[in-house]
Amino acid sequence: MITIERVETFHVSLPVRRAHKWTGLTEPIGGYVLVKLTGNEGTIGWGEAPVLKDWGGDYGRYYGETPGMTIQLIHSYLAPVVIGAEAGNIAELHQRMDGAIKGYPYAKAALDMAAYDLAGRAIGVPVWMLLGGHARDSIHVTHSIGLLPIEEAVRECVQVLSEGIRTIKIKVGVDPQRDIKIVRQVREAVGPEVDICVDANQGYSNPREAIRTIRSMESYRLKYVEQPVEGIARLAEVARAIDTPVMADESAWTAHDVLEIAERKAAEIVSIYTTKPGGLFRAMEMAAVARAAGLLCNVNGSVETGVGNRANIQLAAAIPGIMLSCVVPVSTPAEAQKGQMAGIYYKDDLIRAPFIFSEGSIKVPEGPGMGMDVDPAKVARYQVKSHE
Repeated sequence: MITIERVETFHVSLPVRRAHKWTGLTEPIGGYVLVKLTGNEGTIGWGEAPVLKDWGGDYGRYYGETPGMTIQLIHSYLAPVVIGAEAGNIAELHQRMDGAIKGYPYAKAALDMAAYDLAGRAIGVPVWMLLGGHARDSIHVTHSIGLLPIEEAVRECVQVLSEGIRTIKIKVGVDPQRDIKIVRQVREAVGPEVDICVDANQGYSNPREAIRTIRSMESYRLKYVEQPVEGIARLAEVARAIDTPVMADESAWTAHDVLEIAERKAAEIVSIYTTKPGGLFRAMEMAAVARAAGLLCNVNGSVETGVGNRANIQLAAAIPGIMLSCVVPVSTPAEAQKGQMAGIYYKDDLIRAPFIFSEGSIKVPEGPGMGMDVDPAKVARYQVKSHE
């Protein structure tokens, strides 16, 4: 039996390729927390909490987390109950964590990921096998365009199209006229075959504004519109009034949220994270509810480093209901970057080798655990030093 013997945390910050912002975000991406678990026989597993203080669901119901908060929570409350737990008994791991403190899913997700990685490496199987097997061996990637100047956004869309991307997500929600203009110009630049979706991150002030804006965009063939307003009831109001499918993101953190979304007919699509529900174990529960309710899914995230993105790929491989392209990075260390932009948000990464990316898709790793090795030297290079 492999038990967890040691818990370590690392606050890291990766340099960004270019600013990546969305409505409501007030801090840079990439300043996240890594968790390293060591088993009693020396095997190591890694997880990540891509914590953001501005990210907390509808009306702040799940609250934001910061690196400092997450590190303190792990060492003060979660590590004491995790140490001694069997690495592969993820159900018990969550029982222990939930018994120690309520909430804080990102801190728990980092431990969940690391435990899966540790267990898979200990017995020599990929995490997707621990999740029930893989439904696909490659993951289609959606490239996300943040709140950039329109001309810069259009240039990037054209380049990632040449690199194999076939779905582009455009961040909107700040100014309706700007939003309509950027969708029109991107569509004109990429042509009719590329899928375009928009994500307002709850940015429209009310359903009426959202409906009016989305209707003006619909002639440019939107694949879906993600979280145009805040709140499940308001999301349902928008969904009833437009032709484009609605995706729930900030409204969907738990399996119970998915059930309510389905009951209210608030969305046709649910975005599933490894982190919002508290890890892979709970994310699979969300996916099961969504599938039973007939909702489509993708895997989305908070622009994780390669450490957390390994879990994104394992999850996307294992969930049968992932029918849409996933908004995940193409994690690539600096040594392997040759000027490409598709899925690249950072100038460097924390994994030893890049994900294999071809024809717009990431190949699912077949190695044990998360399938990609973390580079301790890179972790040390980008570790944020304590100010104490």
